[in-house]
Amino acid sequence: MKPSMKPETFLLASALLCTLLGLGYPLSCEVCTSDGPNCSGKLQTCAPDKDSCLVVVTESNRKGSLAVTSYKGCVKSSECDSGSFAITMNTENYMGSTRRCCKNDGCNQDPLPAFVRNHTENGLRCPSCIAAFTETCTSTQETVCVGEETHCVAVSGLAQPGIKFAAQGCGTETTCHSKPGTLVPSGSHLLTIKKTSCRPSSQASGKAE
Repeated sequence: MKPSMKPETFLLASALLCTLLGLGYPLSCEVCTSDGPNCSGKLQTCAPDKDSCLVVVTESNRKGSLAVTSYKGCVKSSECDSGSFAITMNTENYMGSTRRCCKNDGCNQDPLPAFVRNHTENGLRCPSCIAAFTETCTSTQETVCVGEETHCVAVSGLAQPGIKFAAQGCGTETTCHSKPGTLVPSGSHLLTIKKTSCRPSSQASGKAE
């Protein structure tokens, strides 16, 4: 007669097996980039350290040239949160995006509504600037805030590997809480936000410091 496995041993072995199976099961996400509010691509297996799927849509205006860009792909959950990102440097330079993060196979296939910018001035002003190849920029003027942009925001990151950028302007409160590593597609670039700092809305008006 074969010895039977003790109940506690069986439960421990089952839990260990489930854990191992979970660790060995890679996530699959739709991957694509396109002009317009939606893109379509194939499901691709994510790298082991990327445990979330992302879909994001951005409206950007650069020197008066308006563009809508969509992106889907694999990301780390530590660098992704669902919500919005918006910053206005001046009337001809702004960008805003909406994003959704999820953790199931193919969960980023459904499109997001395009970002809608509120152009109504709210009476606030913030120091503004934008610069490439640097992590900081010095404000020489102010910009008028619109809609829900109630904070003075400074952001820095990468426009592509090795190319830094920095910007200051008006931003929404959700922008202030963007995680390091947040991806924002903008035209032909996929921006990676590395650092965000904000001044509270009570200090948003007045002259630039």
